[in-house]
Amino acid sequence: MSMSSTASRTAELAQSADEGAILAARPLALPASLWASGPAIFASLAWIGFGLSCLLWEDLGDWSRTHELAIAAFVIAAGILVAAPNALRLGRFGKGLQLRAPWLLALGLFFTLWEVATAKFAWLPLPFFPPPQAIIEVYTDDLPKLLVSVWASVKLQLGGYAIGAAAGFLTGVSIGWSRSVGYWVHPILRFIGPLPATAWLPFAFFTFPSSWSASTFLIALATAFPVTVLTWSGVASVSNAYYDVARTLGAKPSFLVLKVAIPAALPHVFVGLFMGLGSSFAVLVVAEMIGVKAGLGWYLQWAQGWAAYANMYAALIVMSLLCSGAITLLFKTRDRLLVWQKGVVKW
Repeated sequence: MSMSSTASRTAELAQSADEGAILAARPLALPASLWASGPAIFASLAWIGFGLSCLLWEDLGDWSRTHELAIAAFVIAAGILVAAPNALRLGRFGKGLQLRAPWLLALGLFFTLWEVATAKFAWLPLPFFPPPQAIIEVYTDDLPKLLVSVWASVKLQLGGYAIGAAAGFLTGVSIGWSRSVGYWVHPILRFIGPLPATAWLPFAFFTFPSSWSASTFLIALATAFPVTVLTWSGVASVSNAYYDVARTLGAKPSFLVLKVAIPAALPHVFVGLFMGLGSSFAVLVVAEMIGVKAGLGWYLQWAQGWAAYANMYAALIVMSLLCSGAITLLFKTRDRLLVWQKGVVKW
């Protein structure tokens, strides 16, 4: 056999070996792809199960949104099935889908179990545990009253929180900067601050001319204490070296406060704002239940009085979304102002 024929024979064997390796690798690539989109596929099946659970059995009550709920479940399932194989092409949306696929699966299973346990077989007693379509009915049939309550709560919350945040910030800066202010204000803060704001309900409703102003005072009080303490801590913890360098360059006391102390204390200030926001929402609900004739707290009390538990759960969901959205907005503001701290504390 010549040298050239031997070389060509060797090349053919090598090419066939490469083709065999490629063919052997293909069956392994398919399961890997399916495994990557597996959670999304199972999530889609869970939502299909939820839609079928709405249609296969008759409702035990008179709810008018069952078929619409089933259609929404099938649409969600179809969207997941279409998006899952194309996750890499969808950019951030595709990455988010892959990341949240286990949660979508858990939600689909939860809604299926919720539907079966309430509307179909009443394993959970009605009306204390309404089905999902009852919650949907609240958002469609009682939406005007719910929106009025949301707007009233937002106005009350924003007013009280803004007043409390401003008062707490100014008080914290004053205590952290001036020893004489700290000498007089610190004992008062130690006496008033640890008391829950709701403990001042009788005093507030007796002192202020209206329930609205009394509720605003209580929300401001709940916000002011954590903002004051964290702002004070931030100003007091600023290194003296920063002040010495600024004084060497001829800085005045106002410059030291506005350009050195406050910017250095901002990380502590935002922590206080986060804590004050959670406290103010808790006081908001209590104040609206007792004195204010509008708002989500009032809506909750009205729903409980009429045993409209679906309305109560719908209002709780709205309150949760409002609080979470406000905290997210505050985090976005913090990340924009404190770029060097972005990602240190997440929400």
